[in-house]
Amino acid sequence: MRPVGAVLGSSGAPGAVDDPQDALLAGLVAFMTKDTPSVQHVLDLAEPFLQNAAGLTAATVFELDSETGLLNPTARVGAAGGRDLLTAGKVFRMAAGAAPLVDADRMAIRLRIGGQTVGVLLLTGTELAVLRPETISPLALHFATTLQGIAAEKQRQFLSHVSTTIRRLFEQGMAATSVEAAGRTLVTCTTEAFRTDYGVLCLVDGDGNIRYVHSVGMPDGDAPFRHLIGTAATNSPVWREISQGTPALVADSTNAAVLTGGFVRTMGLKSYIAIPMMSAQGCLGMIMCGDTGNTRDWTSRDRILAEQLSVEGALIVDSAGMRQAAQAHVAQLSHQAFHDSLTGLPNRSYLLERAEQAVGEAASTGGRVALMLLDLNGFKEVNDTAGHQAGDELLQQVAKRLLGTVRDNDVVSRLGGDEFAILLTRDPDEEIATRVASRIVDRLREPFSIEGGEVSIGGSVGIALYPDDADAYDDLMRGADAAMYEAKRDTKKLGGGSRRAHRDAD
Repeated sequence: MRPVGAVLGSSGAPGAVDDPQDALLAGLVAFMTKDTPSVQHVLDLAEPFLQNAAGLTAATVFELDSETGLLNPTARVGAAGGRDLLTAGKVFRMAAGAAPLVDADRMAIRLRIGGQTVGVLLLTGTELAVLRPETISPLALHFATTLQGIAAEKQRQFLSHVSTTIRRLFEQGMAATSVEAAGRTLVTCTTEAFRTDYGVLCLVDGDGNIRYVHSVGMPDGDAPFRHLIGTAATNSPVWREISQGTPALVADSTNAAVLTGGFVRTMGLKSYIAIPMMSAQGCLGMIMCGDTGNTRDWTSRDRILAEQLSVEGALIVDSAGMRQAAQAHVAQLSHQAFHDSLTGLPNRSYLLERAEQAVGEAASTGGRVALMLLDLNGFKEVNDTAGHQAGDELLQQVAKRLLGTVRDNDVVSRLGGDEFAILLTRDPDEEIATRVASRIVDRLREPFSIEGGEVSIGGSVGIALYPDDADAYDDLMRGADAAMYEAKRDTKKLGGGSRRAHRDAD
């Protein structure tokens, strides 16, 4: 960009006025009062005037990173010199208000505004000594003002980006009901926050082995990482570096210690960020994201964001872990409320709920339901002679055999003592119910191995069908119960048998 009409009475071309340094200052004022320039704009504007006034051959503006203290080139004209950064750094050995540093054909000017150094302007030329202080000072102020404005805008954008990322992380993460779900949210947000190609989450178990992997952006999903499941996380140098809670930002992976066949090599990352997934119990896993095309110079802002994601991520993970534990506790209490503690079978309460539901569905669809009650024959003798422990073991084995005689949608329940119930759903007719009852009786006739010996028992089964034998669950239960006792009275042998209920005449 070149100034147009920047000097009174001139066409704006260098040399159109008697003094190019005055022309430079006038051009800067005219330009910066009507434009919002970048540092490169200001340097491009100044270049021809400085060439004319001081034989400028090259110039570089270095921005000072306030977090790291490093000088980063942000604008340049002409060819860079091998000693440019070294010369620019020498100004920090001098007092803040000192004159510019002159080193052979180079001049380093500290860029300050509001009492703070924001960068260094390095000029290379043949006649730099002719530049007057009243030219250098305003020129430096223009560059400092521009750097400060750009830095403020970068900071504003960074804070907005961080705020958006953390808000999204909490909105989605607080809905996670497991550590795995929280990790998936965290790796997705991290990958998008750093705008990287790929991301991956790995979780470790209590022994330090990788137990779970989830990737973001990988064409083949999680498949490329399956070989890492079950391996020790400490095999990875990256894991060892971050496991104490500090993220790692690697600009060039070829210079980093990484595991052959590990996450970095599997994803083909040229640069990456690795963030520990922390909780109150320590490091549960790792989030890694990176690029495959080129190396990437991570900034101090990237590090700040990585550290904040690690801290905020720990809150998400711990919250998800508490919700997961709470759900598991509720599920355990629910299981205990609706299941028999000895056999693990559903109890009477569960049977009631399930049977009423099945009867209701059958009523609306015109289907059928069968309820069978089973009473063991010979159980009391085993309990009395071999003891309660043997009796408990026998009941557990009976439960397993009963489960093997029905379909997945059917319900086998222990009502108490040696009494069981079997609910057949999916529209069973009398033939199906009778066949299942016969199969149950046959299976119970087979000897049981209890405490090193054989025990033989039998069973009596009563069958009731809805709607043939009853109009509601209570009537179905009474019918099956009556049929069971009838089968028990009629059965003279130990093996047992079955009976069908009969509806009372109206």
